[in-house]
Amino acid sequence: MYTLPKLNYELDALEPYLDKETMALHYGKHHQTYCDKLNGALEKYPELAEKPAEELLKDLSNLPEEIRKPVQNFGGGFVNHNFFWSIITSPRQSLNEGGSTSSEENIPTGELAQKITEQFGSFEDFKKQVSDKALGLFGSGWVWLVLNKEGNLEITTTPNQDSPLSVGQKPLLTIDVWEHAYYLKYQNRRAEFVTAIWFVFNWPFIENLFTSK
Repeated sequence: MYTLPKLNYELDALEPYLDKETMALHYGKHHQTYCDKLNGALEKYPELAEKPAEELLKDLSNLPEEIRKPVQNFGGGFVNHNFFWSIITSPRQSLNEGGSTSSEENIPTGELAQKITEQFGSFEDFKKQVSDKALGLFGSGWVWLVLNKEGNLEITTTPNQDSPLSVGQKPLLTIDVWEHAYYLKYQNRRAEFVTAIWFVFNWPFIENLFTSK
């Protein structure tokens, strides 16, 4: 059976950007529900449950038809959240790990920073494009920075709990724009949440994802 990953930080470590109460509900309730429903969907297929959930999302078309949509939805919710927790961290922790983080800035360095500048003109242009996608996404879903099949960076979106893994892309960064990710603190002010999330991206970790391509 799948279980929630242990967070690398305390629930209050992301404050003031992400509050403890929202984190407790998001991780402990919403994420747990996706995990439980994915386990339930695979009860009749224990051999599939032995695989990493990411592998199931990469091969949806070959799953039994009766569980294909549940795996897409609940497996996507499980895996997307696993990934989201891994690429955010306490601003203080990010600084300790060699990131460029302060109350004023949180920016990538190294090869990823160079690639972002090469493809998007500057980090600020890149940040605006990602933020604009997050603000413009209708309903619930995710905004992603991925490595596409050609090995280039691409800003994309997925509805609901769909995963870039299902279309052959490698996620590097994401913003969860489901309301449960921000509603307790920011209510309907998605723009404030999108501004805040940039302060807690774990750029050293994201850089490692990029260079391990």
